[in-house]
Amino acid sequence: MEKELHKTELLAPAKDLLTAKKAIDCGADAVYIGASSFGARVSARNNIEDIKELVDYAHKFYVKVHVTINTILTDEELETAKNLISDLYKIGVDAIIVQDMGIINLAIKGKLPPIVLHASTQCNNRTVEKIKFLDNIGLSRIILARELSLEKIKEICSKTNKETETFIHGALCVCYSGQCYLSYSIGGRSANRGECAQPCRKKYTLTDEKNNVIAKEKYLLSMKDFNAKDYLKELVESGVKSFKVEGRLKDENYVKNVILNYRKELDKISKKTSSGEIFNDFEPDVKKSFNRGFTSYFLKKREDCYNFNTPKMQGEYIGKVETSGDGWISFDKQKILNPQDGICYFENNELSGCLINKTENKKIYLNRKIKIKKGTEIYRNTDFEFEKQLTNSKTIRKIGVYFYYEKGILTAKDEDNNKTEIKINSAEKPKNPEKMKENFEKQLQKTGESDFYVKCIEIKGEIPFIPISQINEIRRNILYSLMEERIKNYKRETQKPLQYSKYIKQTADYHENIHNKEAEEFYKNCGCQVTEKSIESQNYFDGKELMRTKHCLKYAFNLCKSPKKLFLTDEKGKRYKLDFDCKNCEMVIMN
Repeated sequence: MEKELHKTELLAPAKDLLTAKKAIDCGADAVYIGASSFGARVSARNNIEDIKELVDYAHKFYVKVHVTINTILTDEELETAKNLISDLYKIGVDAIIVQDMGIINLAIKGKLPPIVLHASTQCNNRTVEKIKFLDNIGLSRIILARELSLEKIKEICSKTNKETETFIHGALCVCYSGQCYLSYSIGGRSANRGECAQPCRKKYTLTDEKNNVIAKEKYLLSMKDFNAKDYLKELVESGVKSFKVEGRLKDENYVKNVILNYRKELDKISKKTSSGEIFNDFEPDVKKSFNRGFTSYFLKKREDCYNFNTPKMQGEYIGKVETSGDGWISFDKQKILNPQDGICYFENNELSGCLINKTENKKIYLNRKIKIKKGTEIYRNTDFEFEKQLTNSKTIRKIGVYFYYEKGILTAKDEDNNKTEIKINSAEKPKNPEKMKENFEKQLQKTGESDFYVKCIEIKGEIPFIPISQINEIRRNILYSLMEERIKNYKRETQKPLQYSKYIKQTADYHENIHNKEAEEFYKNCGCQVTEKSIESQNYFDGKELMRTKHCLKYAFNLCKSPKKLFLTDEKGKRYKLDFDCKNCEMVIMN
């Protein structure tokens, strides 16, 4: 007997309504999007009207909508957030993603509607003990830390009763999520408040205690992008429910390309949780969308997860320059390049780039009068023709419908077994029964711009005479009625009552990001003494961990056994001490 496939959710990012709709068209089972405030991407905000329109569009395909409220909040903001959550529940949002335990405390006290709550990766969900704690509280889903191995993910899934969600693609934070205070210490822009300035994408110099330079002015904290494509089957078999693509600041083309790519991959090994067939007119290729090079991070084995040369997209390798002049280059062998393609290369250890104006024979004419040295490696970081194909794509999603006719009744049933019927009031016999049947089937097939496509038409008995215009009206009416039935039968889950549970620590310091009175009360009721509020509350950094990361510079420079003390210095001369927890293979940046 063939093994039954697991049901898994492909979760897509969306910066706005249009991007979210495109993600759904390309196969997302769920989308996550920011509201008007309190999201970890402060520049990706959406008003309640747009989210309502998204909910209405998504639910037609049984796609879920998750809204991010995953920053830490002040007491005043918490009251505003409570009202926002109520509004989101009223318009049909399926779940909210939260970091602040103050929101959980409100839910426990019955001050929130029964909207499903997901524990954001910002909650620092990287140990079995922490995840079991969140499970005991009763949260519906726990979003795992990116740093976890397949073995650890499997262990977590076997020891929790709740859904788990894991990242499979996109940008990587170098620090454990929710534990980065570097941006706030430098310029007051807190990652936990949705305002990260991304200091990890800046240059640093690595030295020892004698000021010997190990690496000078390199992007020493810049990670490659995550790509778990080769491990999807193992993740599915581990018990992961939801597969998340990072990218709430990415554009529509990125989302279309990446989501369709993972839709096709997941369809080989699991069943989707939403409905509909994807009719695509392009073949996805994630290498052609923005990336910093790919890594599977720590899923199976430790690998080079960093790119010290650039935090920008380098793109696909084209070849080495053979000859060049002012504003042109040529190669011995190369991939096909087109006008408006973007190319880049390293010059004096910095990534430079330009566009192609035209190609003629072996010569590539550039849009700038520059001379590129012979032997320089050239990369294509923008494939103009592919981007144009994405922009012009008419990829659409439609729901399969089955038509059955018998004894004057036309029934329409969709792929989720929603059903509706319409009585055909005509007793007039057709002059040509076969032609009438042919016309009837032909007109039913014309679902046009509706959200349906016809999978099957079954006719029993003779069709009475019906004018074509009337058949079209019948089709429109029955499909409209079927969609109403789908929406009526959509089952939105509700959050089960939450409860306090004993916390994994006896005391809570700034690492727990306690920023309001409700969060403080939560930890107290979980048997944990709050000894220190959030760093954002106290604005004091001396002796603090500013970042803890699985990316280790000792490992990167083959210094694991070296007794040397190491330091990072930023572009403004600020020096940071590095500590190393070699037992757990972690690096810590200290203030």
